[in-house]
Amino acid sequence: MFTVLTGAQFGDEGKGKIVDLMSKDYDIIVRFQGGDNAGHTVTVGDDVYKLHLIPSGFLYNARVLIGPGVVLNPEVLADEIDMLEKSGCNVEPEKLGVDSKTSVIMPYHIELDNLRESALTEKIGTTKRGIGFAYVDKVARNEIQFSDLTDKNKLIEKLSELAPQKKNDIEFLGGDPSIVMDEELIDKYVKLGKKLEPYMADVSYEVNKAIDNGKSVMAEGAQGTHLDVIHGTQKYVTSSSTIAGSACSSIGVGPTKVTNVLGIVKSYITRVGEGPLPTELNDEVGKHFQDVGREFGTTTGRPRRCGWIDLPLILKSINLNGYTGIALTKLDVLSELDPIKICVGYKLDGEYMEYPPQLTSDLSRCEPVYEELPGWKQDLTHVTEFGDLPEKAQKYVKRLEELMGVPVEYISVGPGRAQTFKNL
Repeated sequence: MFTVLTGAQFGDEGKGKIVDLMSKDYDIIVRFQGGDNAGHTVTVGDDVYKLHLIPSGFLYNARVLIGPGVVLNPEVLADEIDMLEKSGCNVEPEKLGVDSKTSVIMPYHIELDNLRESALTEKIGTTKRGIGFAYVDKVARNEIQFSDLTDKNKLIEKLSELAPQKKNDIEFLGGDPSIVMDEELIDKYVKLGKKLEPYMADVSYEVNKAIDNGKSVMAEGAQGTHLDVIHGTQKYVTSSSTIAGSACSSIGVGPTKVTNVLGIVKSYITRVGEGPLPTELNDEVGKHFQDVGREFGTTTGRPRRCGWIDLPLILKSINLNGYTGIALTKLDVLSELDPIKICVGYKLDGEYMEYPPQLTSDLSRCEPVYEELPGWKQDLTHVTEFGDLPEKAQKYVKRLEELMGVPVEYISVGPGRAQTFKNL
């Protein structure tokens, strides 16, 4: 079995929590894109794990992999391994594998990211972690790969070829070009490479072999569908392809091996950074979502912009990903609200539309059209099965299923592992 899991909105839908819940049924969990600009939080009892690279399945017996479509900051990975080991979770090479061809985020990528974002009049809202510039080098075939960090001479040779251009780019943006060939930084990265070398793996081969041998594999995406570099709200997107099809190309698995695709949908919608958010609320309801939902970025700490759930964007996500099922998260956050609204369409220049316009500039001008449902004003955090939800909460979930045309397979009513249940 090969399952692909992606976020259906703008990220922060609760993917880490759902992966953690499902991991007990999988032999391998593999991250297929993004970098440490992603963040997922897993809560088990009183323990809270905040991760940026290592897939959530590390708490179970599943082997976790970082695929070659990811861009890797080796310092962040080493820190995560140390953090987990201090918490009593030993991350041995038998547990974690990193593809040898994974692109490395170098110090000059981070410097360029900071300089470019600071120079822009119209900000993108980047996390300033060098993700985009690492992907630029991957496409331009100027990348430093994970395997290069284990050989200082090879690393210096590659950096020497890249140095003139990188120095010019940094100098042009007003930065310090000496960072490109800084000897201390090179030594630091080589030391990290030696430390992480035992984790080196051939992820494509390992995943294909596992599927062929009847094992269960889950591909975990980062960010969300509408941050996809091709199909998202350009230019306010991430630098990788976040949709389900990217799992196949980024890991190196044929699409005929995909068994099912699970989309994670939050019961409202949030966005970090700039870009259109048609249902955004700057009122008490928006503040309720932010406060009760703890809507602050795992990676940046920035408050998330919040709004009512946006069905047109979800319908586009369903088309882009081919979802066979939905996991609905944070249903409990709606509990004190009445009425509850679902954006079922937009008005743009006097015209009604049930699907998002192609242009980001047009989406930013869309006015939401809402359908209202009665709220339930009851605590859901103790609920462990669908039948125990208040009738009005059940109607909300069933209405979403009807509008989406895809079954809701999981429902989350709180941050803890025990607060998510299968919707049988």
